[in-house]
Amino acid sequence: MSALLDVTGLRVTYPGRGFRARPDEVLHGVSLDVAEGETHGLVGESGSGKTTIGRAVLGLVATSGGTITFAGQDITHATRKSRRALARDIQVVFQDPYGSLNPALTVGDILSEPLRVQGVEAGRARARIGELLDQVGLPGDSYERLPREFSGGQRQRVAIARALAPSPRLIVCDEPVSALDLSNQARVLDLFVDIQRRTGVAYLFVSHDLAVIRHVSHRVSVIHRGDIVECGPAAQVTSSPEHPYTQTLMLAAPVADPVRQRARRAGRRRLAAAEPKR
Repeated sequence: MSALLDVTGLRVTYPGRGFRARPDEVLHGVSLDVAEGETHGLVGESGSGKTTIGRAVLGLVATSGGTITFAGQDITHATRKSRRALARDIQVVFQDPYGSLNPALTVGDILSEPLRVQGVEAGRARARIGELLDQVGLPGDSYERLPREFSGGQRQRVAIARALAPSPRLIVCDEPVSALDLSNQARVLDLFVDIQRRTGVAYLFVSHDLAVIRHVSHRVSVIHRGDIVECGPAAQVTSSPEHPYTQTLMLAAPVADPVRQRARRAGRRRLAAAEPKR
């Protein structure tokens, strides 16, 4: 498989807080790639830099080094005009399904917006929205309803439908199920897998949960303190990790057996104690 997205030596630096504070480099030369039709999972704890990678790909944060290439085109410092054109091929699903939707617009208006930007005429847009609602498992009468009339899982389906509207080649999924309860998480994850099977869209899937990443990913990169510490096939990284930090993430996932859970907690404490301090 050829690389659709290629991130090489990516660095992102934020200004320091306070007078004369030193700049804070949050990504230290990160490299990863996403193939056509692939899900590349990016997993790490809060503050590891995983969301910053997704935001850099979307052009939402400035980079201080490295390159981001999409379909052979360098988009590291793409202009606003170029970014508008890229929106046809690169879309995003954010963490909060309600905060990412305009509460004053109906679902029909939300889904037609990216189509209007592309110049799709009204009749074709209405037909496309009907396809999208069916694709994400929402009833046809959703068109006239407001986001507040839906549950959290249904709102995330609306957000997924909006991302799919322009038929993108890549979707950046930024913790898309972390705000949902477990039953809705499973349904939405299965929806992502089903959509990829039918459309061939690629995902850069960002999460702090190794179990979520295992469910949807073909390959996994583990990020810790701004560095990729392990990368490989999802089955290998999520079941037999080599790096101590990945092992800690695996042990952090709860299990139903209290004896095994006690042993996992003890193992996690040992790994945490052995980790070098910064």
